[in-house]
Amino acid sequence: MKIEDGCLVSLDVSMFDAQGNLLERSESPLAYLHGAGDIFPRIEAALAGQDAGYRGTVMLEPDEAFGDADASLVHLVECRKLGPKVEVGMRYEGLPGQADGRVYTVTDIAEGVAVLDGNHPLAGWALRFDVHVRNVERASDAELAAADRPQVPAFLRVVEPQDLHSPRDDTEH
Repeated sequence: MKIEDGCLVSLDVSMFDAQGNLLERSESPLAYLHGAGDIFPRIEAALAGQDAGYRGTVMLEPDEAFGDADASLVHLVECRKLGPKVEVGMRYEGLPGQADGRVYTVTDIAEGVAVLDGNHPLAGWALRFDVHVRNVERASDAELAAADRPQVPAFLRVVEPQDLHSPRDDTEH
């Protein structure tokens, strides 16, 4: 069966940077519903019309993947506003006192000030995806109905809720 809208596709995916360094690999085949917007459009387009067993490579420029880095999403915040033990790599939902729905990552700390970056960690990166289609089948009615609530494949998730740190409440002393 050829991949088309409404097909449930199972595939292995490896993601590399422009220098060929492996960044992420699916640990087991991941499944997506073709045509539901679950994966990057350029990858979905490359898979359209392919059969199980297909192997291919798709190159994505930053604007086709996680976007260009936006300097306005980088902020300097006093560490005391973030909690008692701030470390590089910690992630916070929103800036202290601002619930903007964005996740910020501590990328540097110097002299009591943390650099919080709201860009996706791979913003500005050109990426290569190697894909291997394992299986293609017609999606069931239930799977098609679930497409109204697209799920991001695990290999593209940036942050899980348990990875977030809550900024310290400034009313505590």
